[in-house]
Amino acid sequence: MRRFYLQIYLGIVGMVLLLVLLALALWDLNPLEDAEERYSLETLRGIGEALSPPLEEGPEALRAALDPVLSRIDLDLTVYGPGGELLAQWGGEALPVPEPESGVDHWQNELSFQRIFAVKLADGRWFVGRPSEPIPEGDFALVVLLVILVGVSVGAYPFARSLTRRLERLRREVDSLAAGDLSARVPIEGKDAIADLARSLNQTASTIESLVQDQRRTLAAASHELRSPLARLRVAVELMSEERRPELLDGARADLKELDELIGEILLASRLEQERWADRFEPVDLLGVAAEEGARVGAEVRGDSVSLSAEPRLVRRVLRNLLENARRHGGEAEVAVHVAGYSGESGRIEVADRGPGVPEADREKIFEPFYRSEGWSEGQGGGVGLGLALVRQIARRHGGDAVCLPRDEGGSRFVVTLRNQDTQPA
Repeated sequence: MRRFYLQIYLGIVGMVLLLVLLALALWDLNPLEDAEERYSLETLRGIGEALSPPLEEGPEALRAALDPVLSRIDLDLTVYGPGGELLAQWGGEALPVPEPESGVDHWQNELSFQRIFAVKLADGRWFVGRPSEPIPEGDFALVVLLVILVGVSVGAYPFARSLTRRLERLRREVDSLAAGDLSARVPIEGKDAIADLARSLNQTASTIESLVQDQRRTLAAASHELRSPLARLRVAVELMSEERRPELLDGARADLKELDELIGEILLASRLEQERWADRFEPVDLLGVAAEEGARVGAEVRGDSVSLSAEPRLVRRVLRNLLENARRHGGEAEVAVHVAGYSGESGRIEVADRGPGVPEADREKIFEPFYRSEGWSEGQGGGVGLGLALVRQIARRHGGDAVCLPRDEGGSRFVVTLRNQDTQPA
């Protein structure tokens, strides 16, 4: 992570440096600036030609001619002869003599950002001067760019560090999750993309924690449920080893059937969590399936003919679990099934019984795996506590849900909605 914030910092500084270099290159290539410099040099050379006496009159005449002018302006000036010899000087120190190969007027820069002009008169003399401004206008732009570069270099570091510090906290929390601490959460700071990432990470962590907790509860409950029929089988086998008793054999067979059903439902619940079912969807006639399953338990089936794209085996499992649950709790009382559709996009299955009903406090809990209402003993009626959990799980896999409602004049109504999978986004 330290390398990461250094990469961000150096990237920002590098981009600003590149912009400075491009600005300087464009400045040097500016044709308007070149024209202005040429005009300035031509003007200086013209003034020198007009004010300077002939070369043969000597340095004293030159000094006498230029002293009145230079006394009024702040300008360092050095005059060299055609051979490079010093003729006259105004200012603190002599300015450098132009290179012998420099045969044209030109400007040159000093390290102190002061510009020096050198103009050559017709008689071969060089006028080398330095304007009074310590930082002329053209070089001031360079100073501004350098100040910007330094300012960005100083200001970018705390920005890059604050940005990556939050990412470091994200990394630590992800490492905590990877180490098994499912309660780890990231503090959400600000409203930027990093805050959105932290929020998504927290939601993901909450989902994972909930799934793991549900899995642990399911495994614990499954272990308990499996232990009961196994214990009964063990007792039956020991008793049958002593004497032959047909009733014990029937009980063992019933326990084996219960074990088989329980393991099947546990496996189905696990597959619903892990597998994708989109490739198994096909048209399903809800009323037809309801009629077939209702005939098995003597239920009254009515409603509309509704065809939905769904997984046929799972829809049949929903109806079978609801009908067996209704018959288990309602005894021989009537069981009614009603099927309805809505705009070709969803179907509704309602299974009603005349059992004792479900207390309001338990209407959500009964959809939890292996939950039994108070007073309901193990093995009572053959239920293992997974049927309704599978009903809701299957309904939600089909974009719907399952709820328990009271029934007028006593009993319960289980309402399942299923959405047409052909209308769902991929």
